[in-house]
Amino acid sequence: MIGGLLLDLWSKKAAFERLEPYEVYRVIDGFLQLVRAENNGAAFGLFAGRSYFLTAISTIAMVAILGVFLFFNSRQKLVNIALGLFAAGVCGNLYDRAFNDGRVRDFIDLYYRSYHWHTFNVADALLCVGVGLLMISTFLIEQPAQKHDRQHK
Repeated sequence: MIGGLLLDLWSKKAAFERLEPYEVYRVIDGFLQLVRAENNGAAFGLFAGRSYFLTAISTIAMVAILGVFLFFNSRQKLVNIALGLFAAGVCGNLYDRAFNDGRVRDFIDLYYRSYHWHTFNVADALLCVGVGLLMISTFLIEQPAQKHDRQHK
């Protein structure tokens, strides 16, 4: 979690220090560029302007993640990695909301021709990967009750 959080905060700081407003830095022409953007909402601009609500939701999410990590004591590495990535993403965006006037700093812009995906940051990517890993882990980790049923058949 700490590594992901530090990567997110460092990348936002670097991008916003090096890029001027409205400047575009092409990384892979036709696919990836860096731009400065700030989002006062959640994913895809949802709940725009409701920073107190989004801060509260992020805080509740962090408490829930820590609760799952501490009280369910998963021995599955994939689940622990997923929780760490998810927590890093939540913390990175929560930090921005708390210390950037309710706005999250975004700078990664994926595009193809005139189509642009919503600008995002490392924290958003960590959240997505964490959720994806949690979903994958539900299919890979066999539940004890299922194991017990198979032994008796």
